[in-house]
Amino acid sequence: MIRIVNWLSLSLIALYAAAAVSQDLGPDELVKNTTQEVISVIKQDKDIQTGDRNKIYALVQEKVLPHFDFKRMSQLAMGKNWRQATPQQQESLIKEFSSLLVRTYAVSLSQYRNQVIEFRPARREPDAKEATVKSVFLQSGREPVAVDYGMFKTPAGWKVFNITVEGVSLVENYRSTFNEQVRKSGIDGLIKTLSERNKGADSKS
Repeated sequence: MIRIVNWLSLSLIALYAAAAVSQDLGPDELVKNTTQEVISVIKQDKDIQTGDRNKIYALVQEKVLPHFDFKRMSQLAMGKNWRQATPQQQESLIKEFSSLLVRTYAVSLSQYRNQVIEFRPARREPDAKEATVKSVFLQSGREPVAVDYGMFKTPAGWKVFNITVEGVSLVENYRSTFNEQVRKSGIDGLIKTLSERNKGADSKS
């Protein structure tokens, strides 16, 4: 799980500067065209490279959040339990889950060390609302890592709703954990657990 999370974190590098790219671009073009610009920024930012958590959190908040649909990700991660949650619980779940992911990404972001990212053309119909952008991370001395982005089109542009690393889905991975937690302590118990994890991360920053 740790290895998967680390690669998920690094995979977000390709999305950080997407706000500057036209919404008319396809999902694969959107991701690919921003990659080199963002990698260049990371290479030049010594604070990020040395693990400045506050600066990394600020970067993730500004550049990552706009391109992810955390509501949909939360729904998928919760599975059937999502319908059992009250609107207030759903809002809390979205807030805590998004915070968890942001902090997880931020912790690993400084681990970027000149990985090469290759992208494959997305196969989709011209009017399709969903697409999968396939990429491969290459690093000297290590096996290539396949990272796929599940994306869908919204009026605001393409959004990420899932990431799959070497066949392991992010939302499905969390679904198993969330289902177990709900069985043990209910939805409020899950929210409490997520909140405590986020507060623990804050205290270590």
